Amino acid sequence: MTATVQPRATLSSIISPEGSLEVLSQHEVNRLHSTSQSGLHDLLRRCALAVLNCGNPSDDSLAILEAYKDFDIEVLQQDRGIRLKLTNAPAEAFVDGRMIRGIREHLSSIIRDIVYVYNEIQHHNRFDLSTGEGTTNAVFHILRKAGTLKPGRDPSLVVCWGGHSISREEYEYTKDVGYHLGLRDLDICTGCGPGAMKGPMKGANVAHAKQRRTEGRYLGISEPGIIAAEAPNPIVNELVVMPDIEKRLEAFVRLGHGIIVFPGGVGTAEEILYLLGILLHPSNKDIPFPLIFTGPADSAAYFQKIDEFLVYTLGEDIRRYYTIITGDPVAVARTMRHGIDEIAEFRRTHQDAFYYNWRLTIAREFQATFEPTHEAMRSLALHRQQPTHELAANLRRAFSGIVAGNVKEPGIRAIKAHGPFVLTAEPELMQRLDELLTSFVAQGRMKLDGQPYTPCYVLQ
Repeated sequence: MTATVQPRATLSSIISPEGSLEVLSQHEVNRLHSTSQSGLHDLLRRCALAVLNCGNPSDDSLAILEAYKDFDIEVLQQDRGIRLKLTNAPAEAFVDGRMIRGIREHLSSIIRDIVYVYNEIQHHNRFDLSTGEGTTNAVFHILRKAGTLKPGRDPSLVVCWGGHSISREEYEYTKDVGYHLGLRDLDICTGCGPGAMKGPMKGANVAHAKQRRTEGRYLGISEPGIIAAEAPNPIVNELVVMPDIEKRLEAFVRLGHGIIVFPGGVGTAEEILYLLGILLHPSNKDIPFPLIFTGPADSAAYFQKIDEFLVYTLGEDIRRYYTIITGDPVAVARTMRHGIDEIAEFRRTHQDAFYYNWRLTIAREFQATFEPTHEAMRSLALHRQQPTHELAANLRRAFSGIVAGNVKEPGIRAIKAHGPFVLTAEPELMQRLDELLTSFVAQGRMKLDGQPYTPCYVLQ
């Protein structure tokens, strides 16, 4: 069932960019105008509409596009730089006719990263994206272009993962954890959407104000398909748009000094498998990386289910890579603070950079772009007769495809045209996978807008 989004008041305006967007060449402006296959206008329009529509809780990108079918954005080249012409934009992005500054910053960041990735990463021979070294360098350069790398700061960046469709109790818990992290001079990095991505930033923001931490970081890392469905929450003061989910995940683990996982659905499971698959690599066995699974006390059963699935698929030894703490935000913050202090000491000893984790080895199967087509999803090797890091990679791809079928426009269209994705696994693994996914559906963790969930996959 497709949600409907009723169009609200609209407003047309011409605005100047805000923040780090530099002047653009005529070629770049033409590319942003172009609606051809190689043009960027449609991508820019979808992402811009989501940012401008950030007050709407729907995560159905197709419904939002339909509700604002007359919306358009045009980049105007002028002698003193560029301006943005918005036609029939959501009126809630403006106050008394002036665009909210944070929204203007997010729009500028989106244009900056879309242009840079297209010109300097995807269509430039300086980066060989078919290699691990080339991909890691590309991620580094995108982050540097965005001003995200902070060489003069001690380790402090905590990545928070979790679901956008969480209960009020779980949301308040994420705020509490963020608050206690902020009291300990820790900053927050998330996927920049709602739910478990918004709560920690809100909590940390209050704590930073109490501690007079004037340069608190609220970093959001996203990619176009996610932004089109989940606009950046307004607390985000640094936004980076990566070209795909694989580079987005690499950015998280290269930048972050520790990771906290709150309850979530398939997207959260995808992130967990990505990180654990990396940590399982023999080259990474001695690299400290604090990882905590946490939620309110009522979440204990949820994490037990996750833990059982991880142990079954990846082995008993997997438990040494994470700590489960429920119902105790203070213990979470203290444990993370201690873990990041260990990170700082480790990197000083090895003369590693604080701002980018070059030492971490990321195998190619965690970097190569996975396009979740029906054929690709059916072909995934979901069995235990393979190395654990390869199974983790294939499970991660399966969950990535389900996320695409749930919220990303191309995935939604593919499901409508060809029916649900088909996943094939060995019998017992199939049963465990089915139980996990069914529990996500039963707990309402698959959708944000309250609509009954129709699975975009079947298991065979």
